[in-house]
Amino acid sequence: MALVVALVLLILVTLIGLAAIRGTTTQQRMTGNFYDREVAFQNAEAGLSAGAQALTAGTTDIRNCGQGGAVCQANPFTQLDSSSTFVKSVTTAAFTAAGNASGQPQYVIENMGTYADPNSSTGYSQTANASQYGAQGVVATAVYYRITARSGDPAVIGERAVVTLQAMYKQ
Repeated sequence: MALVVALVLLILVTLIGLAAIRGTTTQQRMTGNFYDREVAFQNAEAGLSAGAQALTAGTTDIRNCGQGGAVCQANPFTQLDSSSTFVKSVTTAAFTAAGNASGQPQYVIENMGTYADPNSSTGYSQTANASQYGAQGVVATAVYYRITARSGDPAVIGERAVVTLQAMYKQ
């Protein structure tokens, strides 16, 4: 009888041990995926920064999505392939991805058009009449650009995390 009770207790302890091992393994996988996503997020941020620097430097590889331009989806990477002239990989001179990163980040700059600038002032109380009396402020329109960056090309990086970020820039 004592032998049967001891065997049942041994089986219970073994099952508890196996459950603990499975839980630990799952937590290690989750931590690894979280780490990979954080590295990908930092790569995508570097891609946004490189795109902003290229925009201020006067790049001409800008996709026209403004009035009368191409119809552009929210994520240009789903519309353009990696060989497109608008998809730019960040050069290693501007940013070198860490050894644990999946690859160099990429970005696309799109001209969204000229729109009213909400931060500009047309004068006293910001009315249309104020401009007629010489009280107008700065130019009331601005060109808006959308920069979309991703941490790497999914066709190249395989099963690694891909993070896509967007930012609007006004000039």
